Amino acid sequence: MNNMDNYTNMTKEKLLEQIDLNRIPQHIAIIMDGNGRWAKKQKLARIKGHVAGTKIIKNLIRSCSDLGVKVLSLYCFSTENWRRPMEEVNFLMDLVRSYLVREANDMVAEGVRLRGIGDLEPLPDKVKREIFRVSEMTKDCSKIELNIAINYGGRQEILRAVKAIAEEIQIGKFNVEDLNETTFSQYLYTTGQPDPDLMIRTSGEQRISNYFLWQLAYTEIYFTDVNWPDFNEEELYRAVIAYQKRDRRFGGI
Repeated sequence: MNNMDNYTNMTKEKLLEQIDLNRIPQHIAIIMDGNGRWAKKQKLARIKGHVAGTKIIKNLIRSCSDLGVKVLSLYCFSTENWRRPMEEVNFLMDLVRSYLVREANDMVAEGVRLRGIGDLEPLPDKVKREIFRVSEMTKDCSKIELNIAINYGGRQEILRAVKAIAEEIQIGKFNVEDLNETTFSQYLYTTGQPDPDLMIRTSGEQRISNYFLWQLAYTEIYFTDVNWPDFNEEELYRAVIAYQKRDRRFGGI
């Protein structure tokens, strides 16, 4: 579907040569899928796949930043993921917290600004504290913004925005005549950020799974069979090349 056969065996350096640095997607959103499949393939427990998946994030952020990407959004935990076994849920929460503890200082040094997006209130206190702490630490960083989507759901986000607007209309703070796509977007978690230009989903699944339902309206979508722990710089470059080969008409001719 992505017609990328000619790029399968190219080295990282050769792939980079194919990228037009003047047409880099400003916002890349990723559904990090396939940790469990990767672990099963390695004959390991599922949690080992989640650990392996976190190990590639730092280099991915750095690679995106070096290309000139301004926003990177990672779908870490959906509103539906609470249905998983509680042991796995607790492990994932601890994994997010430990990642932020470990990487906070490097994020500041490398100009990475953190934003936690989703309904953070139900999260364990230790996870919320770390998200708020690192967000405050990195608030002046400006090289790249990192959205950690945790307890995030696209439908939930839209309903939240609708309720907030309705409440403001009731108290006379918002006029319904002023409601349009631009003003509505200001009530979303991604307010102030461009919508994703490119959405990547790993591990072969071809659906968006309640991710950025409003923001993905005109996003180019790239699916790859590569499991998330194996998604490296070369795979990122292939996704960007595929994006640059698309004809983005936004409904026009």
